[in-house]
Amino acid sequence: MNKRKKIYSVFSFLLAGTLCLSMAACGGTPTPAEDETTSSAPLSGALPVKALHPKHVDENPYMAKSDANIHHDGYNTDSTDEILPLGIYPEINVSFETTNPNASPAIYFDNYGHAVVPLLGGIAIRDLNAKETKTLGYFSPMQHDGGGYVIQSSYTFLDSKNRIVCPTSNNHVLILRATEDDGSVIPEFEKVLDIDIKAAAETALGKELTQNLLSVVFDYDGNLWFATGGFRIYPERQQQGVLGYIAHTAIESILNGEQPDLSKAVFVYELTPGEGAENGIAASKDGAVILTNQNCYLLRAEEGVNVVWRTPYESVGAKVSRDGDKTTGGGLAWGGGCSPTLTPNLVLFTDNADPVKLLALDMKTGEVVASMPVLDDLPDGYQVAVENSAIVYDDGEGTVSTIVCNWFGAGNAGLADPDNDSSIQSYANIYDQNWLMKGNVMIAPGVERVDTLKTSDGYEMKSIWSRNDLRDTAIMKLSTATGYIYGYVQDLDTGMWQYIILDFATGETVFTMDVSNKYGYNNMAIGMYTGSNGNTLYCPTGYLELLRLQDRFVYLPELPYREVDLDQVARNVLSQDQFEQDGGEGTVASWHNTATICNVHPNTMVAFRMNNLSGNASDLTLYAYGADGKLEKVDSELWSLTDETGANVTELTDGVLYELRVTVSDGGDFDLSETEKEIKLSVVLGK
Repeated sequence: MNKRKKIYSVFSFLLAGTLCLSMAACGGTPTPAEDETTSSAPLSGALPVKALHPKHVDENPYMAKSDANIHHDGYNTDSTDEILPLGIYPEINVSFETTNPNASPAIYFDNYGHAVVPLLGGIAIRDLNAKETKTLGYFSPMQHDGGGYVIQSSYTFLDSKNRIVCPTSNNHVLILRATEDDGSVIPEFEKVLDIDIKAAAETALGKELTQNLLSVVFDYDGNLWFATGGFRIYPERQQQGVLGYIAHTAIESILNGEQPDLSKAVFVYELTPGEGAENGIAASKDGAVILTNQNCYLLRAEEGVNVVWRTPYESVGAKVSRDGDKTTGGGLAWGGGCSPTLTPNLVLFTDNADPVKLLALDMKTGEVVASMPVLDDLPDGYQVAVENSAIVYDDGEGTVSTIVCNWFGAGNAGLADPDNDSSIQSYANIYDQNWLMKGNVMIAPGVERVDTLKTSDGYEMKSIWSRNDLRDTAIMKLSTATGYIYGYVQDLDTGMWQYIILDFATGETVFTMDVSNKYGYNNMAIGMYTGSNGNTLYCPTGYLELLRLQDRFVYLPELPYREVDLDQVARNVLSQDQFEQDGGEGTVASWHNTATICNVHPNTMVAFRMNNLSGNASDLTLYAYGADGKLEKVDSELWSLTDETGANVTELTDGVLYELRVTVSDGGDFDLSETEKEIKLSVVLGK
């Protein structure tokens, strides 16, 4: 393995005020404390961009086009095409929680970029970048619907109309209208659909269900699929469950104010008693894929549930720590612990055998076309339970990469008790107390990348890299725009919780940024979330802090004492088609960079730091968006490319950090803000 010599690291900043807070919104005056950054000295050692092809996911016309659920998309890929931080003068900023008992444990985004998060048993749109997390609009079962239930946030998602689709603890599914047609947030969300799925399923089944509603998703025809189950479905307990769907026509009728006959619109498939789902549902053009504790199914809505195929898999049952193990907890699932993940041709998931295997199934037939043991070379005293959804990246050229992480030890071993109710969604019930208090020393190590390759004879799997020194529960994320995997782990030598970045190609740690060695900075195994501005990786913690890792890639060279609000900047991948459609000529040569700057002078220079440029600088043209949404060329006298000292450059080398310096006039042609003494600039380089 080609070792990268330099790992970029930033030291810890504790709760007592040294964690950097983002500057207040435009118009506010930052305090001296808010001007401090987390870095004691400038760090310009940015990671080189190693962009991959965008993920190969067919767009679901009934789901939002954003990262709309906790696994980012309906395929459950846990990958994003958004840009994530690259260590360009990096810093950690914080939003303090003042309402919930913990920082937001799940985050998804609508098409307007609003963050949708749980709130006190309900659901809300909140400003996660404010110094104190601010609620913009919400729905509370207690306040708005008589109470008696909570919204199950793990399998909530956004539909194509920006409505929130959510299962509830009392076995209903709700659809909530949260925004107006112009994108403005409704202060109190409107409930536009409410179906008691369990009651409707029992009517269709003709018998009582003893499992609760777990997860829901829209298929590509707008049918709402559902599954019953929970964290541990023991076959010997003979609980009755179902898989099924609500017809799209019935959902549309309800949304139009009508009252359809659900007995003719809810269809179910009866599971063998003791079989049930333990994770989320995936969907593609081929249908809905559901993994139970015993089988994987491809289902289609055809005036009833059509089981296209059913593939059984192996499980040794619920795993808990044994005598001599270095952990005290266990896993969560009885069967395979991770939600199924799709590509256009394959279904991938891990079983719960010993050793655990990664399975690749043919999407059309359900045949297991490739499999291999994963995380099978751990030191003595550790077991394997893959409980978080795997990262799956299909490059569209015959290679599917899967990153699996061991989770064993984080789960409460008491879940195995016969009288334990795994539906109680509390940290104390679900998680091992030793892990909560002592940290990642109490979970088993293991992160591995396995590639599934299409060959002339079918498929084959091979391990690309494996890390037995990493212990991750945070649901790692892959950014195709940068080519890196992002995680949140604990350094066992120092006890320090930290953001980490891994090279997708090699698995090596190429960046770390310390947060704190306090036990409360454990992220509670609830994942991380990518912001929609191309510069934010959110990480909830057990304390009342929502962390966000960000690059300071925009600054004001003429005003070095001033800090640009990082939550008012964005960098996004602009496709070649969009570039041409908007008026650009040639090819896209950079990311699309946007910044809003407050309290500006009549002419203000804005610098964008970037390190994905190559070739001759004279071949580049700068375009800026005008108020009409079209790209216009910027006069060469108004912009330049420099090194970090401000010296002009001619030859550009990929991986070297440069500055695109642009002078913009307040109220000028390229100022997109109508507010006086505020500019909004949106630019992209073409070649």
